[in-house]
Amino acid sequence: MAPNDSTRTTEEAKDLAAGRRKTARYLVPVAVAGVAAATIGLVPALAASGDPDLPKISAQELIEKMAASETQQLSGTVKINTDLGLPSFGGLAGSLAGGGGQGEDSSAAPDAKLTELATGTHTLRIAADGPDRQKVSILEDSSEYSLIHNGDDVWGYDSASNEVYHAEGDGQREGEDGKDRRTPDDLPTTPKDLADEVLKAADGTTSVTVDGTSRVAGRDAYKLVLKPKQEGSTVGSITIAVDAKNGVPLKFTLNPSSGGKAVVDVGFTKVDFSRPAASTFDFTPPKGAKVTEADESADGKGTRAPKGHEEFEGLGDMGGGLDVIGEGWTSIAKIEGPGAGRDADAKKNEKGDVPPEAQQFLDALGDKVEGKFGSGTVFKTRLVNALITDDGTVYVGAVTKDALVKAANEGK
Repeated sequence: MAPNDSTRTTEEAKDLAAGRRKTARYLVPVAVAGVAAATIGLVPALAASGDPDLPKISAQELIEKMAASETQQLSGTVKINTDLGLPSFGGLAGSLAGGGGQGEDSSAAPDAKLTELATGTHTLRIAADGPDRQKVSILEDSSEYSLIHNGDDVWGYDSASNEVYHAEGDGQREGEDGKDRRTPDDLPTTPKDLADEVLKAADGTTSVTVDGTSRVAGRDAYKLVLKPKQEGSTVGSITIAVDAKNGVPLKFTLNPSSGGKAVVDVGFTKVDFSRPAASTFDFTPPKGAKVTEADESADGKGTRAPKGHEEFEGLGDMGGGLDVIGEGWTSIAKIEGPGAGRDADAKKNEKGDVPPEAQQFLDALGDKVEGKFGSGTVFKTRLVNALITDDGTVYVGAVTKDALVKAANEGK
């Protein structure tokens, strides 16, 4: 081999080695970065899957733990996600719900404000100190609405309009049969409220099991799962995350039988079980605020729901009698409204009284149906459906369209 060939080979070998070292200098950081990225991506997944290891507990024992809970003081933040599948028409739904009630001239009246929680995503700040002091604040982008119960006073305050609503005597009035709520301060706004309502109906029509554990708001919890045994319900399952230490429900999730994301998902993101400061429940109307007192002219009359079906309380106020068909998850309320018994021509003449936006709202939800009852329209959400027949009779419940039509057929 010629000297010059040997020299060239040696130099090529050095260049190759240098190139490899240079390449390695670039490849090592890239490889390390890739491993780091993969590790960073895995950490949350591994953490999320690390459900707490808690002692075994039966469904009966967990329900008894909830019932025995003596927790009456707490504060925290609650996130509510509600997807009923309703189309959006601005504030129409809230306006319809809030109209005609007490304090209807005030934007601080509780009816419409709390009804807004039935759609969309909302963040609430809540506090409770026993049965006489509670506060719920709905946090909005640049304002908030607060409902405060302190002893004999109930205050509602809308910071956006600087309006105040006030009711005395725990917001109650005397009706023919005793006390009757003037304000919806018992409207379920926390996981516990919702859980209490559901467990009232957990009888022979319900499968109740414990399905593992979870972490909610930094606390260990058991997952109590309720499923209807009956066919025809729009409810697929309800999961209640129960604090393993004190039995307080921390999260409530209702999944529809049709599948998809939850219809209702309410849970604490932060929670503290120490007693809130007394000043939390103090309220004085701000200077210049418009104050509306609860309407004292209401007569307190209303149709009472049949015993055992208090979930339909107040529906009879629509103008007629109230009957409940079936039981459990497939219960259907039958209401004979003001239009019951009138012929189709009379109803056509009255159609012009319905606001155009309200008619648009109803038409968007409706499916025309026929049966032994004649004809009617089924208005649907992902949870509650209602059949309104042409004679004004209403059938409503958390049941399928077929179940409503069957009830109407058998009701004739």
